[in-house]
Amino acid sequence: MKIGIIGGGTVGQTLATGFLGKGHEVVIGIREVTDAELRKNRNGARPLADWQSGSGGRVVTMTEAAAFGDVVVNATSGLASLQALARAHPADLTGKVLIDVANPLDFSKGMPPFLAHAYTGDTSLAEQIQNRFPEARVVKAFNTVAANAMVDAAFVPGEHDLLIAGNDPAAKDLVTALARGFGWANIADMGDLVGARAMEGLLPLWIRMWILANDPRVNIHLVRAA
Repeated sequence: MKIGIIGGGTVGQTLATGFLGKGHEVVIGIREVTDAELRKNRNGARPLADWQSGSGGRVVTMTEAAAFGDVVVNATSGLASLQALARAHPADLTGKVLIDVANPLDFSKGMPPFLAHAYTGDTSLAEQIQNRFPEARVVKAFNTVAANAMVDAAFVPGEHDLLIAGNDPAAKDLVTALARGFGWANIADMGDLVGARAMEGLLPLWIRMWILANDPRVNIHLVRAA
């Protein structure tokens, strides 16, 4: 499968490497592919020149990544996601599964961050992306765990869950299959894309758990009555 990842930070690189390891063709899309862009540090992630030379993947523009992928992944910073995805031609996303991994977090007051005010009401980033690209099949997934856990469920010990939400059952089935390839046995369906509001709202709690544990190997597990 061809997978185009929009965003070249830690999450984008981690997912790209994970998908490459499962035999998929992968590109990472950034705004401009210049030598300076490829060589700079990306908020703690390694330079994309190093990722490209060591992984077998390619770095292209965001527009090219959207056109390339059978599946497209939004791995940008949440508050910049709509602006970044605007670089895609709507026709290049028509009918495609678009996995939204981003969280619209406000870091303006430092750590821990909270949801940006615009996303604390009757919407979510995933819903806004769906509204912007109505012909895409948006699925919210992978946004409630550390990057390493996204591609290796065993990164977090014990029983824990990956949450997923979307309007298209077949699209959720495809994303579920990708997640199972990364070892995810427990996948909790949060229903239609409105469920993304709760998933994005979970992030401030998850970050606080990470801070208190001083370890990103934390997650939640749903315990159900028999």
